[in-house]
Amino acid sequence: MSEKYILLDRDGVINHDSDDFIKSPDEWHATDNSLQAIARLHQAGYKVIIITNQSGVGRGLYSDADLTAIHLKMQQQVEATGGKIEQIYYCPHLPDAQCSCRKPKAGMLLQFSKDYAVSLDKIYFVGDSLRDLQAGIAAGAKPILVKTGNGEKTLATNPDLDLPIFETLYDASDFILS
Repeated sequence: MSEKYILLDRDGVINHDSDDFIKSPDEWHATDNSLQAIARLHQAGYKVIIITNQSGVGRGLYSDADLTAIHLKMQQQVEATGGKIEQIYYCPHLPDAQCSCRKPKAGMLLQFSKDYAVSLDKIYFVGDSLRDLQAGIAAGAKPILVKTGNGEKTLATNPDLDLPIFETLYDASDFILS
């Protein structure tokens, strides 16, 4: 059987987001049941991949080492819940950097596809913002919107979205596993 993958945005999907950025492990707090959702997906055979914009690095708000510490806390909490994060892709660039990796561009998803030698057409990408959905569509993945983080605002400003929409990552995991 071939490998199964699920792509997840981080801020607003797995953890609470902040307009002031998540700058340290102390500021990183999982959303309700997101860790359990990742554990369920992992236990069902999915490899969980994180695809996240982290322009706070480029803005000088936190360092690569701070980001590594935040991700270590996330991974430890996921593992304590029975899950596993396979890989984390992040873009440290500023929004105006014109890089190919920053969502809504598809660069990180395409890099994952290349690294794992998989087609994205059957892989879900769960996000909470329009740029997540746009990156997923541009890469040929199957986008899902969750209403946590910026999800409610994304839905309010884009009421005609034609894709699966769920309250939380846990609810999205029900759909993915069904």
